[in-house]
Amino acid sequence: MIEPRALGALAGAHELLLQLIENLPARDCNRRFDPQLPSAAWLLGRAVYLELHLLRGVVMGDDDLAARVRHLFDGEHRPDNNLDDQLPPQDHLLSWAGEIFDQDLTWLANPGQLPAHPLLEGSWLIWHLAQRHALIYERLLAVVTARSAMLEHGEFQVDHPLQARIPQDDSRRIEQGHYRIGAREGAVMGNEQPVQIVELHAFRISRRPVSNAEYLAFMQDGGYAESAWWDDAGRQWQTSTQTGCPWHWRQGTAGHWYGVGINGPMVLQADEPVSGLNAYETRAYAAWAAARGTGLAGAVPQHEYQWEIAARMGEIERHGVSWEWCANAFQHYPDYQAPPDAALDPCSVDRGDCVLRGACLHTQPSLRRSTFRLCASPEQRSLFAGTRLVMPPGKAAWE
Repeated sequence: MIEPRALGALAGAHELLLQLIENLPARDCNRRFDPQLPSAAWLLGRAVYLELHLLRGVVMGDDDLAARVRHLFDGEHRPDNNLDDQLPPQDHLLSWAGEIFDQDLTWLANPGQLPAHPLLEGSWLIWHLAQRHALIYERLLAVVTARSAMLEHGEFQVDHPLQARIPQDDSRRIEQGHYRIGAREGAVMGNEQPVQIVELHAFRISRRPVSNAEYLAFMQDGGYAESAWWDDAGRQWQTSTQTGCPWHWRQGTAGHWYGVGINGPMVLQADEPVSGLNAYETRAYAAWAAARGTGLAGAVPQHEYQWEIAARMGEIERHGVSWEWCANAFQHYPDYQAPPDAALDPCSVDRGDCVLRGACLHTQPSLRRSTFRLCASPEQRSLFAGTRLVMPPGKAAWE
């Protein structure tokens, strides 16, 4: 018996995906608006393929429909550019996706329509698909944002220009000790398990993520031009792209910065977490802050363990507004059990991905937990992501 809540979560994810595609002009459905993002049509097709493969292929033993489109959608990240020309137009895509989604929900809602399978126990696969669709929905919103950035908006009036602010220490100390990492059970991704006990040295972690005002101080101090702040990989990326601001920031004729969102230009609030950064930019900012900020000597981007511990203990604020890049590359936990099908794990240790934690404003409730691990290529800038700093512990109050 599939849990009604799981069925509702999957149906809700279907609706979000279909509505977003429906709201796009037909001419833009198969277009790419950013070199790091696939088309909206491909993303919807990827969601449909996941259901075809996992529910019909793995659970029901009928791989026919999935096999027909596997050459198009069997890839977790950015597909080849030439695939967009092979995708159906918007109306055909929506009809196909809607038919598949409706049939799947009908089977799931009627006991006896599906065979017994370990992946269906506790409605695990249904929760898994709802969460995978939620991740695809975020990428669709990134496509919409990239499209918005390419439209002609005229001169956006910034009445209250963003002012730079040198970062200062506002941290919480976490003591040395043994801490639990990972999810115990439930509707979680396989890479969140098994539960680990890790020993960490004491550290200080910033109470808030890096803000727009603080990141502007880095920019105005020549942060993008000063090679000393960048590691080798970041320096190579910066040299090749000549980027000088976060992904969705734009500068008006008066020199004032503003952001572009899914609905067009928007004011950048000084205290809001910065987003639109890749891992290289967060490392460069941390190196700059360590040298320029007040009380931030030794600052580096957080490790994912530090973030999870601090979040669980309630020592940090404003997480969930923008994803937060972590310092470490993605690795499976010790004693990780690989899933029965590779498509059940959205992260791979072979791609050199980095970890992000915390969620963003567009993240669905099903993904908002302290153990969830997002993985992405370090040069990816369209994830609505910023970072948070950690510093050496300094002296404890009793020392």
